[in-house]
Amino acid sequence: MSAVEPAPPTRRRFGLPWEVWLFLLAFVALQFWQAREMQGGTMPSLAGQLADGRQTSLKAMLREAGGKPLLLYVWSSSCPICSVSEGTIAGIADDWPVLTLAMQSGNVGAVAKFMQERGLAYPALVDARGEMAWSLGVRATPAWFVVDRTGAIRFSGMGYTTGWGLRARLWWAQVIST
Repeated sequence: MSAVEPAPPTRRRFGLPWEVWLFLLAFVALQFWQAREMQGGTMPSLAGQLADGRQTSLKAMLREAGGKPLLLYVWSSSCPICSVSEGTIAGIADDWPVLTLAMQSGNVGAVAKFMQERGLAYPALVDARGEMAWSLGVRATPAWFVVDRTGAIRFSGMGYTTGWGLRARLWWAQVIST
């Protein structure tokens, strides 16, 4: 009786199993589908009251940014993914200009209380009825926009994203708009 040699391992194309490629393709397609209505081009004018009571506008925040791109992060107090991302956004706000938009999270007092309880110090523009978010094409949270110094939207997306991914987009927006 002769021993049967095992077949040599087959070489996979591109190094990953087809299931992984299928998952990645589905993930990217879902991201595009979710963001299909989001604002592109020039960021519309946003203005209102911050959770700390001050008035501000996106235009004023861009001026204060001193030529750096700004991250506009749309969140909701009822969004579990937003809760997971709080530390990431706070970390980015240490290095980059950040303006958040509290979509349908209550009035100024409710948003201020929520942020105080969570220890969040980044600026939050209050959008109690979701009208500003809706005008940006945001239908669910979280959503984000990277806006360059001229007010042009360079990147946008919806759903969870990593801190390094947002930082890379902010850095690239700075590079291409100088």
